[in-house]
Amino acid sequence: MTLRIGWFSTGGGEGSQRQRLLTAAVQAIRRGDLDAEIAFVFCNRERGEYPETDSYLDLVASFGLTCLTLSSRQFRRERGGQLSKPDQPLPPWRAEYDRQTAELVRPHPFDIGVLAGYLLIFTGEMCNRYPLLNLHPAEPGGPVGLWQQVIWQLIDGRAERSGVMIFLATEELDRGPPVAYCTYSLRGPAFDALWQALGSRPAAEAQEAEGEGYPLFREIRRHGAAREVPLVIATLHAFADGRLRIEGQRVLDAAGRELPGGLDLTAEIDAAMAPLLAHRQD
Repeated sequence: MTLRIGWFSTGGGEGSQRQRLLTAAVQAIRRGDLDAEIAFVFCNRERGEYPETDSYLDLVASFGLTCLTLSSRQFRRERGGQLSKPDQPLPPWRAEYDRQTAELVRPHPFDIGVLAGYLLIFTGEMCNRYPLLNLHPAEPGGPVGLWQQVIWQLIDGRAERSGVMIFLATEELDRGPPVAYCTYSLRGPAFDALWQALGSRPAAEAQEAEGEGYPLFREIRRHGAAREVPLVIATLHAFADGRLRIEGQRVLDAAGRELPGGLDLTAEIDAAMAPLLAHRQD
């Protein structure tokens, strides 16, 4: 049975990771490599709010995909709601917004939702209704937080490896069960001289001096980002092929056995992204 995908994104400009993710999925489907269809693309911004989002919506239109939009900014302002604050409960308007989102996507049934650069945290209204896959720039059990925070934690802890993970979105931020992942070494020719240059200095010192331009920071990001698109596509393949399925909050393999640590796709990802790392990227 063809896998039906609901695609959620806040949108991004030309060349952004969000555009690359959507383009890779569409191309895999059109080539016949991925037995799936994108039921819709949902965006929490509307045309005219941000040029980057307009560019993303242009891309969606060029693919002929069903596009659903509901401006979270306008929704909040109309209700006099407060902005969400880190480490604080989501404001009441967020649950109402997610109820409206659920109603908007309801006529377009889907098997799996992909959160591809979706900048809102879903409440239980969506997490408990649909299996939603989110991308995180660390292996299971690794650092949590934004990708920048993850990299600085890796540097500060002198980590020897990292990874990229897709997890099941829950109400608890970045704490859902792992679905699939890959890992990579932070040692070897690309990294050793950069670690030596850091020496015994704390990561905070390098962060203050050079920020995201710090060479070790940039190299870790390069290796992680190169794996994000292949991991998303490989994970969708695993669902389409029956190697993965979701029941409630449980991640199961083809035999119905629970995968508490997720499906290790490292070998597949290494093969898929090797050409991407042959050329240095920012």
